[in-house]
Amino acid sequence: MRRGRVALTFNRRNDRSENSEFEEKLINVNRTAKTYQGGRRFRFAALVILGDRNGRVGMGIGKAKEVPVAIEKAKSVARKNMITVPVENGTIPHEVVGVSTASRVLLKPASAGTGVIAGTVPRSIAELAGITNLLSKELGSRNQINVAYAVFDGFKNLRTVKQIRALRPAPTQTAATQTAATQPVAAAAPAPAAPAPTEGGAPQ
Repeated sequence: MRRGRVALTFNRRNDRSENSEFEEKLINVNRTAKTYQGGRRFRFAALVILGDRNGRVGMGIGKAKEVPVAIEKAKSVARKNMITVPVENGTIPHEVVGVSTASRVLLKPASAGTGVIAGTVPRSIAELAGITNLLSKELGSRNQINVAYAVFDGFKNLRTVKQIRALRPAPTQTAATQTAATQPVAAAAPAPAAPAPTEGGAPQ
């Protein structure tokens, strides 16, 4: 089986329907060819990113014998796999590393005015998620599908300050528990002494 890649990376914003709230980007189209007795048959796999630029983004992969059909399948899968990305002041709340098979992607927050400094796939996902300032570095394999999965893995592991605070116990309960544990236990009162016996054997 021979493989080929059709390098297509463009923004399909103008193709957005009036009823659709998501903007789409076609990252790439992979072409495979298999030889049969009557000749070669081609199939295509499309990687599509959908997002509303307001914290919601999804990705999908569609396969078909024609490119338009593969794109529509990928869009349908992306709508079913939407995630919510916590965006604070146009960037992510903290540093995170996303992992997928042999690909790792480092995502770091950036100050205002930095822009999205990343490769093709992380940039497309970040922009459609509504992130305007981000630092990114692709580590390991540069396969675009694996990189996309790694970016989504990193986005899923992001937590805001409120979410982390909700996972921790209340401070009053913690203080009360520590106070009870460190307070010494009161010693028991000594038992009264028995009266001393007299010469006749009877106690006084």
